[in-house]
Amino acid sequence: MNRYFIIHKPFNMLSQFTGGRQTERQIGELDYDFPEGTHAVGRLDNHSEGLLILTTNKKVTRLLFQGEQPHGRTYLVRIKNVIKPVDLERLRTGVPIRIAGGEMYTTPPCKVEIVQKPANLADRVGELSDDYPHTWLLITLMEGKYHQVRKMVRSIHHPCQRLIRVSIEDLELGDLPPGGVQEMQEAEFFEKLKIANWN
Repeated sequence: MNRYFIIHKPFNMLSQFTGGRQTERQIGELDYDFPEGTHAVGRLDNHSEGLLILTTNKKVTRLLFQGEQPHGRTYLVRIKNVIKPVDLERLRTGVPIRIAGGEMYTTPPCKVEIVQKPANLADRVGELSDDYPHTWLLITLMEGKYHQVRKMVRSIHHPCQRLIRVSIEDLELGDLPPGGVQEMQEAEFFEKLKIANWN
C-alpha cells in the first residue's frame, strides 16, 4: 500500500535522502520515520523552501510532471528592490532565460501578482531586514524549468532573495511549519493534485 506525504522543506536542505556532501542536510534528517522506498516528487533547490511531495508510489512523478496535462505550481518570492509595472508585465507575458545546454528560452505567459508578506511567515535566519527595498510576488507557473523562477526575476534585474513553494494545484503548504510533515490519504492526495486516472 502506497503512502503519501507533504513536507515543508526548510531552507538549506537538499530534496533527497542520500547523496550530496556530508555537510549538507537532507530530508531524511527530518524528525519523521518515513517508510522504505519514500522519495521526493520534483525538487526544490537547497536555498528554496516550502511544499515538497514525498511518496512510495513510483508513478507519481510521471503522472504529475510528465503527463500531457500541466499542473500549476505557485511560489511566494521576495525580490530585491521595488518592481515597476512594466517589469511586472514582462514577467506575466514572458521573459528570455537560459536553459539546459545554454539555449535561450522565452517563458510562457504566467500569473504574477504583488502581495504583502504573509503575517504568519517566519523570518529566515540570515534574511535581509524588511527595511531593505524589496517586493513580494506570488508567481504561478504551469511548467518548471531548472531554477526557472530565479532566472525569470533575475532577467528583469530583480534578484531573488527568498523563494517558497506554497502550492501545487490545490495541494497547499498552509500552516505547516518548516520541517513539518503531513501524511495524506491517497484519494485526497490525487484529488488535490487534479490527477484523475491514477489507479
